[in-house]
Amino acid sequence: MNKPLRRIAIFCGVLIFALLVRTNYLQYVKADDLNTRDENRRVRIERYAHERGNIIVDGKSVTGSTETKDSDFKYKRVWKDGPMWAPVTGYSSQAFGATQLESIEDGILTGNDDQLFFNRTMSMFTGDDEQGGNVVTTLNSAAQKAAFEGLGKKKGAVAALDPETGAILALASTPSYDPSTFAGNGDSDTKAWQSLLKDKDKPMLNRALRETYPPGSTFKVVTAAAALENGLYTDVDEDTKSPLPWNLPLTSPPQPLPNEGNIPCKNASLRKALRYSCNTVFGKISDDLGNQKMIDEAGKFGFNKEIFTPVRSNASVYPKDNRPQNAMAGIGQASNRATPLQMAMVASAVANDGKLMQPYMVAERKAPNLDVIYTHEKEEFSRPLSAENAQKLQSIMETVVKEGTGTNAQIPGVTVGGKTGTAQHGVKNSENPYAWFLSYAKTDSGSPVAVAVVVEDSDATRDDISGGGLAAPIAKAVMKAVIDSEK
Repeated sequence: MNKPLRRIAIFCGVLIFALLVRTNYLQYVKADDLNTRDENRRVRIERYAHERGNIIVDGKSVTGSTETKDSDFKYKRVWKDGPMWAPVTGYSSQAFGATQLESIEDGILTGNDDQLFFNRTMSMFTGDDEQGGNVVTTLNSAAQKAAFEGLGKKKGAVAALDPETGAILALASTPSYDPSTFAGNGDSDTKAWQSLLKDKDKPMLNRALRETYPPGSTFKVVTAAAALENGLYTDVDEDTKSPLPWNLPLTSPPQPLPNEGNIPCKNASLRKALRYSCNTVFGKISDDLGNQKMIDEAGKFGFNKEIFTPVRSNASVYPKDNRPQNAMAGIGQASNRATPLQMAMVASAVANDGKLMQPYMVAERKAPNLDVIYTHEKEEFSRPLSAENAQKLQSIMETVVKEGTGTNAQIPGVTVGGKTGTAQHGVKNSENPYAWFLSYAKTDSGSPVAVAVVVEDSDATRDDISGGGLAAPIAKAVMKAVIDSEK
């Protein structure tokens, strides 16, 4: 072979080798990446070629699938009572992706998860259509309905937990939205999506998990726990060292911390101080303990950590701050911020004798043939307080409901503990305050439910906004729904 031909042969050989390398790189190295790219329409067509698995509540699906018209995507997602369940499920849209359980559990719901490999393989041999698996939640439909209807047209949120297991029983947020309105990829879906994005009331914001509010006086439960755990006070009926007036530390001229109304707060015991919601008592406790001890105790309840349920909840914040601000944070103001889920965790830990369980809302995952492929095992989150101190705190929270600001949460024949809160909102408290209530219920068989409710705003006039007036009746309805469903 002459020299020019040999060079051409070598060059052609190099080209063929390069082509083989490139082909194998695309086939084996980049295959997964290419398959999941949004631009790969064939993959998306396959994704929507079969019905999606369902999200289950109380044995019934709250989701479904329907055939689409004028689209090469055969099936799209639909919801039953979409606005009520959207804060739990999130959305799944052909055009706009997915969130929350619809996103996190997508592999199970589409049938593509590795746990369903055997089922996919068997369907290839049997010729059965590919199917998605089901996700079984911990939600209680009666409690969710009570929470959603209780909030009504108000802007706010509810979170309810089973204190003994950490199971999420209700997770409501209003205003809400119907995920079915933009589940497809047509013009109407785009219009519905854009309308939701432009809505100033943010209906797609999950206020139960993703919004943080000043918790107001409900945080005094945490401050009381810190006082007991650190030995500042050991008897909830002993007088505290709380003068009246009490000035915020390091303020010049001295700035008294005010109490709401003419209430008996001078040297008030923890029981009396929680019953009347004495700012001076709990502000001074926070100052006496110091910022670090307050941060440590709040952290045991879950503050300053993101919580995964498995849906992520924003971190609630107990701030590292100076003495005056720490005193204010001790009564739930200043830079203290909490999600409704976080405050439900506080009530849950107290109700469960000091043991805080990890919140969760997926009980089981099931294959298309209904075989259980995953079962949740309850997990302890922390021990914010001893059983002895938890029971002391239960005692004074129950006084709040029996004869304090939380009487609207009373349930005949049931022991209820709670704490109201009316948190300042806006510059110099210029806007309507947030109304809070956290509570738990106890029956002869234990404590089946702990609840936190926040009402962000409402049609009520400013003077009529209170945790006891607006939020407590909602918490009562949710607790009663859980108790009645267990009968």
